[in-house]
Amino acid sequence: MTATLRPAGVRRAAVLGSPIAHSLSPTLHLAAYRALGLTDWSYDRFEIGEDQLAPFLGGLGQEWAGLSLTMPLKRAAIPLLDEVSETAASVSAVNTVLLTDDGRALGENTDVPGLVAALAERGVTEVERATVLGAGATAASALAALGRLGAREVTACVRSEARADEMRAWGERLGVRVVAAPWAEAEKALHAPLVVATTPAGATDALAGAVPAGPGVLFDVLYEPWPTALAGAWSAAGGRVVGGLDLLVHQAVCQVELMTGLAPAPVAAMRAAGEAALAAR
Repeated sequence: MTATLRPAGVRRAAVLGSPIAHSLSPTLHLAAYRALGLTDWSYDRFEIGEDQLAPFLGGLGQEWAGLSLTMPLKRAAIPLLDEVSETAASVSAVNTVLLTDDGRALGENTDVPGLVAALAERGVTEVERATVLGAGATAASALAALGRLGAREVTACVRSEARADEMRAWGERLGVRVVAAPWAEAEKALHAPLVVATTPAGATDALAGAVPAGPGVLFDVLYEPWPTALAGAWSAAGGRVVGGLDLLVHQAVCQVELMTGLAPAPVAAMRAAGEAALAAR
């Protein structure tokens, strides 16, 4: 989907999910609005569960431009929308809803291009082989992003055979060969030129002591706490690290451009606002 220039006037946007109090999205989007001179735009957060999403969407007025979605709404939103982009459909996850002036709700996924952009910012524009730690929605988006970077094979380190089957199925769907490995072999998988950690806080801490000498690139999607034990050890060993704030900023950049119709979004201002907010916590 492409950005469409919005008419002047009061416009609203927000992030929805549960839990939502920790979200940095308002900080990033409001920083973008200030830099773009959008003084009539606002961005809020709402605690919304799956059963509350349909009535919330149905009650929005024409002043609404878009929504950011986080867990547990990324898949629950799909049947409620008028159209879903090819990218969002490929990973069965919508993190962005664009609300058109004619009353339609369009689903998009900016996590995938956000992952690609965050890696490109650190000089990673192509990769033949990679490791993904974990499974789930973020891991599926990581597979899609790795496919765009030309990855021919991805090792997925997971904790159960059910998760292994799930990741192999995602790989087939996305055109990426996935080799599933038990979590016990994750230390060996750290030797890949690119490692993407999609696990919850603390899940990779035990791997910090297994970082290889001269490691490649680590993309750890967490941003709080930061640095993670793995990210700290990776940097200390001389490896490049891409963090969760990088992903959060770049997926938000895509959202701002889609919702406002203005591009490019102010990446530096959004990152600075995010860094300041995290430092203040």
